[in-house]
Amino acid sequence: MTEHHDDFDFEPVRGLPQNLPKGERMLWQGAPRWQDLAVHAFHVRKVIWYFAGLTLLAGALRYAEGEGLAYAARPFQWLMPMGLVAAALLSGLAYLSARTTVYTITTRRVVMRIGMALPVTLNLPFSQVDGASLRIHGNGSGDIPLKVTKKERIAYLLLWPHARPFKFAHPEPCLRCVPGADDVASLLAAALTGTATTPLARQARDHRPSKASQPVAA
Repeated sequence: MTEHHDDFDFEPVRGLPQNLPKGERMLWQGAPRWQDLAVHAFHVRKVIWYFAGLTLLAGALRYAEGEGLAYAARPFQWLMPMGLVAAALLSGLAYLSARTTVYTITTRRVVMRIGMALPVTLNLPFSQVDGASLRIHGNGSGDIPLKVTKKERIAYLLLWPHARPFKFAHPEPCLRCVPGADDVASLLAAALTGTATTPLARQARDHRPSKASQPVAA
């Protein structure tokens, strides 16, 4: 018989370090879509294009030297494999990151269990959240950055890749590459204003995705 081992068996509730207090209910729980995380957080697509451009440039320069096609094609034999290996490694990191991440929205807080080698749980009561915004990707997944109060500064390196890109001075925790982000953002907005009562799984999903970044709540 094969035994199943879960690295997070110590959690009383998946993604939470302890049971929710009486009167607090879970509204939604999810994780990043690893393929989108690979593209938008680990920049796999940009890495592939970089190595492709570098390979073409090296080949063109060699060909311009007049040594023939065989000499010009040599960069394709080692530069492109290097690019594919780099993309594969980054994709693997994105997969592990998504697999070990759990985002939770309750009626009182946002909880983020993040970290691959050393998991940490970030607890953000709504009293520490000044607002949130939404950025939708082409396939409907998206990022939901959380603007926390000034006194609750969190280290960017601790959050990454679950942080709003390039917000170094005042890092913003971010629910990255969440499927159905429009619905999740609407639920979060309702939760922040105290009007969310129904878990997302039971709510109608009639929101149309938009690629523009937009505020969720303030």
